Amino acid sequence: MTRLLLRGFDIRKNYLNTSAQTELVQVLRPVLKSAPLFHPTTPSGKKMSVRMTSAGNLGWVSDKRGYRYQDTHPNGVVWPAIPDQIASIWHDVTGVARLPECCLINYYGDGTRMGMHQDKDEADFSWPVVSISLGDDALFRIGNTTRGGKTESIWLGSGDVVIMGGPARLAYHGVDRIRFGSSRLLPKGGRINLTLRVAT
Repeated sequence: MTRLLLRGFDIRKNYLNTSAQTELVQVLRPVLKSAPLFHPTTPSGKKMSVRMTSAGNLGWVSDKRGYRYQDTHPNGVVWPAIPDQIASIWHDVTGVARLPECCLINYYGDGTRMGMHQDKDEADFSWPVVSISLGDDALFRIGNTTRGGKTESIWLGSGDVVIMGGPARLAYHGVDRIRFGSSRLLPKGGRINLTLRVAT
């Protein structure tokens, strides 16, 4: 594992080995079966290119009513529990005893991106956000705590973990593109990004 600090983002390259990555994909299968991936829309009605779902007591959703956390999937089912293997990563990299309430699961297919944004729908920004990358490489861009200005980018690979805390907690960040097919972890290609959050 190589540890990098970029604008306050704590980046753990190759934190998960191939075996651990494969195990995470396996434990995610029943989660995705219970709470299927869906295309959220922005409050303005624009469909996001990523598909997403959640695990935990709360899940993040977006639609014409706005961005928010809620306790059920858009189809009405209760979100499945966060698998222990994922929660243990949170504990290991943060040292925080409190469990995350949400594991947001984003799937990036060919041509998918995520615009620059802040994670600011949580009630208390003193808790970190932990991001886990599985599958294809993603060009991750980091900005400032306000829109605009100079940004920096880094390629995140499968098994990389990023911790956003402290002054970096409200920094703008996004994914400009993925290298589709750069990993063999997911049978159909693409990238899964898990973000663990304390929401309340």
